[in-house]
Amino acid sequence: MAEMTSRDGSWTFDGEVVRIVPGHDRSVHKLRKALGEVVVPLEALQGAAYEPGRKGGRLRLRLRDGADPFTQAIAGGLPEPADPYKLIVGGDRTGAAQFFADEVRNYLLVREIPEGPCDRYLMPGPGVPLTASAGDGTASFDGERVRLEWNWLANGAKTALGTQTFELKDVIGVDWGRQAGMGYGYLRFRLREPSPDRPPDEDPRALSWGIQREGGTTALLAAAVLARLPHPGAELAAPAAPEISAPAAGDPDAMLRRLRELGDLHREGVLTDEEFTAAKRNLLGL
Repeated sequence: MAEMTSRDGSWTFDGEVVRIVPGHDRSVHKLRKALGEVVVPLEALQGAAYEPGRKGGRLRLRLRDGADPFTQAIAGGLPEPADPYKLIVGGDRTGAAQFFADEVRNYLLVREIPEGPCDRYLMPGPGVPLTASAGDGTASFDGERVRLEWNWLANGAKTALGTQTFELKDVIGVDWGRQAGMGYGYLRFRLREPSPDRPPDEDPRALSWGIQREGGTTALLAAAVLARLPHPGAELAAPAAPEISAPAAGDPDAMLRRLRELGDLHREGVLTDEEFTAAKRNLLGL
């Protein structure tokens, strides 16, 4: 079991999943707290890394493309404090952070987890019903339909049309973008029925906001809807060829212990980078 704890929260890894629990400190971003506990299966991970900084560093998980509807919804648009897959690490925990990243990488190698994109979501989206308010209105989603209600900040083009309701079966996509510069942040729903291209503050299929960077919990609602739509990679997935299992290459636990030993020797300077890479490849039979 590998474990990391900081004021941002705690991460634990048991060889099967990384469990992320946000902290209760006032400095923890509200979106992280709203998202709550996140359980990331090993199969959803592409990698893990410890990135040193001036007074510590950060632990970062990289997810496979298409594994997580939340990551799919935000498309890299969140600032670091709001990103649940980054953990700030103090200078006194650098060794533990390196060990955590090594453990995840070792298991990915031993289990031969592919790095490529997924053709289905490996993680669930946020639970429903869910409501998010930002800027000119409120969006709600009950698992079957989306409802947009406008407030006094809404453009006349929106209020003239009144409350909008979309059946999930008519939704083909969700676009989310945080506010930046003089532009608007937005949560937009794309429907089967085409509509004119309009800016988000005039689009009756979108919430828009000009002050809140992340738009409250709109990213969670976007992820909840995406999780219930057909996966974007499903149509591209070719029929899988039958897999032929390779003969077992010894005890996986023994291999993990050896990988840890190699990692320790590398960190202590006994093995050079080239020697460490060669030894690891030889151990894994690559």
